Amino acid sequence: MDYLDVADRMWPVLNQVMRGHVAVYRATGGRVGARVPGLPPILLLEHVGARTGRRRTTPLIYMPDGDSLLIVASKGGHPRHPAWLHNLRCRPDTEIQVGTERRRVRAREATPEERRRLWPKAAAYNRHWGRYRERTKREIPLVLLERR
Repeated sequence: MDYLDVADRMWPVLNQVMRGHVAVYRATGGRVGARVPGLPPILLLEHVGARTGRRRTTPLIYMPDGDSLLIVASKGGHPRHPAWLHNLRCRPDTEIQVGTERRRVRAREATPEERRRLWPKAAAYNRHWGRYRERTKREIPLVLLERR
């Protein structure tokens, strides 16, 4: 059995793990949690529920791209987009924490031209992103976080 098939059924457990990750990241001011062995760096994305209006925080792997940071709405290759993408589409002005630094950013999806340039780099940067793309029929959105 593929670990990704198991992960698809374990979202409630994974959500609890991510809450713990956020708690440690925040409690240490970003000194712990920004790096996890074997993974690229992780940021905390603040977003507001499009329907609920509730503030949420999601830890996400990111890739630097010039002055911007790239996040990938892969959800492990799940057939549906992650909730944070819907939230950013509704309210793109938000904040992130990158290690010990907090930043105000505006989120936007990559243009088709940017996507052609970024996807090969992203798949090479984080091998899991390429695998997730193979698992789904949906186009996985690439989101740029630009400083405000």
